[in-house]
Amino acid sequence: MKKSYAEIYKESIEYPDKFWGEVGSSIHWDVPYDKVSDTIDSHHRWFVGGGLNTCYNALDIHIDEGRGGLVALYYDSPVTNVKKAYTFLELRDRVSKVAGVLTGLGVVKGDRVVIYMPMIAESLIAMLACARIGAVHCVVFGGFASHELAIRIDDARPKVIMSASCGVEIKTIIHYKTLLDEAIDKAEYKVEKCLIYQREQSKASMIEGRDLDWVKEESKADETDCVIVDSNDPLYILYTSGTTGKPKGIVRSNGGHCVAMKYSMDKIYNCKQGEVFWAGSDVGWVVGHSYIVYAPLINGCSTVLYEGKPVRTPDAGAFWRVCEEYKVSCLFSAPTAFRAIKKEDPDGHEVKKYDLSNLKTVFVAGERCDSDTLRWINSMTKKPVIDNWWQTETSWPIASNPLGIERLKVKDGSPTKPMPGFNVQILNEAGEVCKSNELGNITLKLPLPPSCLMGIWENEERYQSSYLAHYPGYYLTGDSGYLDEDNYLWVMGRIDGVINVAGHRLSTGEIEEIISSYSSVAECAVIGIDDELKGELPMGFVVLKENNTKSDDIIKKEIIALIRNEIGAVVSFKIVLIVTRLPKTRSGKILRGTMRSIVDKKEWDMPSTIEDPEVLKEIEIAIKENK
Repeated sequence: MKKSYAEIYKESIEYPDKFWGEVGSSIHWDVPYDKVSDTIDSHHRWFVGGGLNTCYNALDIHIDEGRGGLVALYYDSPVTNVKKAYTFLELRDRVSKVAGVLTGLGVVKGDRVVIYMPMIAESLIAMLACARIGAVHCVVFGGFASHELAIRIDDARPKVIMSASCGVEIKTIIHYKTLLDEAIDKAEYKVEKCLIYQREQSKASMIEGRDLDWVKEESKADETDCVIVDSNDPLYILYTSGTTGKPKGIVRSNGGHCVAMKYSMDKIYNCKQGEVFWAGSDVGWVVGHSYIVYAPLINGCSTVLYEGKPVRTPDAGAFWRVCEEYKVSCLFSAPTAFRAIKKEDPDGHEVKKYDLSNLKTVFVAGERCDSDTLRWINSMTKKPVIDNWWQTETSWPIASNPLGIERLKVKDGSPTKPMPGFNVQILNEAGEVCKSNELGNITLKLPLPPSCLMGIWENEERYQSSYLAHYPGYYLTGDSGYLDEDNYLWVMGRIDGVINVAGHRLSTGEIEEIISSYSSVAECAVIGIDDELKGELPMGFVVLKENNTKSDDIIKKEIIALIRNEIGAVVSFKIVLIVTRLPKTRSGKILRGTMRSIVDKKEWDMPSTIEDPEVLKEIEIAIKENK
């Protein structure tokens, strides 16, 4: 008899070793694990003693079991008018050769490889090639500028960097190689070799002795077998914004990640072997890692890699065209994408042009999905719309609707219930468990399930202080929320200085640091404000030095350009307000929460600790004048 969600969830929390021991048998182990879990150096580790290869589980196993002729990857690029399908066999052969290029450059198990690439098939191939030889890949989102890339190069210290000559936007060429050269100049750590994929839209100049042509090197490389790695050897490092300027390098294990990816595809997304899964994200983000690259392939599904936008490539029917053309079973994207489609095609005329009969479900994640958008997607597609909530740190949903187990009732605005293995607890500041419907900090009682972060790359102190020190025995998610009387989770927002712009987590602290470096700025504050399309946008408040001689308009333009140059276009920083003072408490803390309430036209009370109430009135006037 099939078990219910409640039965499975209870078992996963009360008997985690028994539960994950059974789930763990679903993947291929070259060396069986000795223990399902154990505590090693005060850290909880999964599938201890086991040996495997993630690339084998994603590609080779399907060939060995007779599915090599099935399509593994659909590459679709409306911005370059290129489409290509790769079978598991074809993809494995290319991955094997690129892995040979890396080994020929001296890359061995444990070495880091930075991947800074656009949304082309080679980005996925690069990741799998690293996994094949046990190298640790570190993908940097192509929307980041050279400064951000340099920071990650210094932290990861890669043996090789894999990149491309350019990325292609709707009307723009992004010169990746130029940005890479600038980043290497800025970085203290100097990389030995760069492997560059030359795209015909813009060929890059090469530095002799350092830069190698990808196609030429791949053509002469030997095929390379999979290297067995320990279950708890790192698969990748992925950087996420923290409250300080320096990003946190989240470290993911091989074994736990492989198990959780396969489990989530089957039990949460209900996408079966042979079906097509499309995550409309970027490989530079965790959604891309988990649900463009690894989870679909590990589960024997076809995955779609899409180099385009939800609109203007060529129109608001772009997503629906892809769904029809590749017979997509499950579509996963951020609410921002659907809001953009809704804005251009509110009545769904484009949707009606396409056959969505193969589409079973639409999933949304990456940011809070408002009820209007959720209902619009449902009414236009006539498909169930499932919200799910998770983090870079976890790599798979903390809360969702487990369609492969049991379809639970949907409550608009809630990502439904905690998934098996995630012991969600809402705690107040005293560390006490909150009552139903009582707002508090969302935490996960330890141990975390497989595939959650092993730590922060070479920074144990920051790992402890960021996630574990606040509530001993619990992982602090950084979000506030509550569990209702039916144990549905409601996520209300961040409790730190991180904002979510179109699904991308960005640090307001880092933006403030860069603004502060501008010569005319005395001090500043950055807050996230509500935005109908992107969810949140950053807004800067700037106090100028008394000796400033530049006009306000020039200062605003130069600060906006500075942020774009230092962080990248992804930050969408376009609003700067120049004020005479910032509102602060008597202890000097800037009242960012109150400022945000004023901007978003929400009710707010005058803080009892404010140093000078008149400052908030000035802020109100500045905001009104700006609008």
